Amino acid sequence: MAEISNFESYPPLILHHLKSMSNGESSQTGNKTDPDDDIHECCYMDDPIPVIDFLCLDPDKLGETCKEWGVFRLVNHGVPVCLLTQIQEHAKMLFSLSFESKQELFNSPLSYFWGTPALTPSGTALFGGRPSISLVEGISFQLNEISSSQAENPMLETFRMLMEEYGRHLARLATNIFQAMVKNLNLDPENSSSNLSESAGTMRVYRYPPCPNGATGLHVHTDSSVLSILSQDQVGGLEVFKDDECFQVKPVPDTLIVNIGDMMQAISNDEFKSVKHRVKSSREKERFSVCYFIFPGEGRLIRSSKYKPFTYTDYQTQVQLDIKTTGSKVGLERFRLLADQPC
Repeated sequence: MAEISNFESYPPLILHHLKSMSNGESSQTGNKTDPDDDIHECCYMDDPIPVIDFLCLDPDKLGETCKEWGVFRLVNHGVPVCLLTQIQEHAKMLFSLSFESKQELFNSPLSYFWGTPALTPSGTALFGGRPSISLVEGISFQLNEISSSQAENPMLETFRMLMEEYGRHLARLATNIFQAMVKNLNLDPENSSSNLSESAGTMRVYRYPPCPNGATGLHVHTDSSVLSILSQDQVGGLEVFKDDECFQVKPVPDTLIVNIGDMMQAISNDEFKSVKHRVKSSREKERFSVCYFIFPGEGRLIRSSKYKPFTYTDYQTQVQLDIKTTGSKVGLERFRLLADQPC
């Protein structure tokens, strides 16, 4: 098995699967639980992901990228490199605590989860009908909630302050990017403003263990957000799908990865695509990443000629029901108008 610092800090269920794979036993976490994970080997060509310069945010170039790829690399974003480094270092320290300590330490407004990226609104892990787990553990929280609460633990308070500062940067980026998208789509800026709510900004910090067979850490999925903004370490593992081809998103220092989520696809009337993506675990190293998700304002009704009117709460409720009953997310197809459904 690959060398891991403080190996026993991982949740027992993940440890069990890692040890099983290391001993050559079959595991229910592998690609066989999700047929999409096997559709293609990933392309390792030189960094095909489009680049968007935040200092020269061109709505037309941004719109073309969102239509063709649904994901791009953001440069000149203005987030201090030292802040990203500090967050990565503190995340590693927090995750290295014992499993029992993390269960006690991470409580409201922080949620500690493992084995699945699907969470209820309260932050409880949501497992579906299929007997499989994702090889990931994480911390989830809403930024407006941690901003109003001070942690008693010094290490956790430092982490909270770093994430609060980072959240302000990410809200700035998301707002400006969304406004450029609205301009490209010729939408009414005032009417569209509540489709993006800074108060609904959610942050998740992920830790993936190294896996001897390079297993999937997160299976193929789309995000439910309007926008997702990712900071990944130098280990890599993020892969995106375009036209049924898989492309590796290589880690590039001082850049962020932005992808379109389901809500933005609906808002754009399917002009922008919610990108399918997954995370493959490294065979040798742990992987850490931080992702910011932003959603529509509470009660905001999303209207589109392609879909029935719905709120994000409606969407979230349906996704959770599908995960419980079928084991996977169905997503926007649940809300698509019958006349617009594909044959």
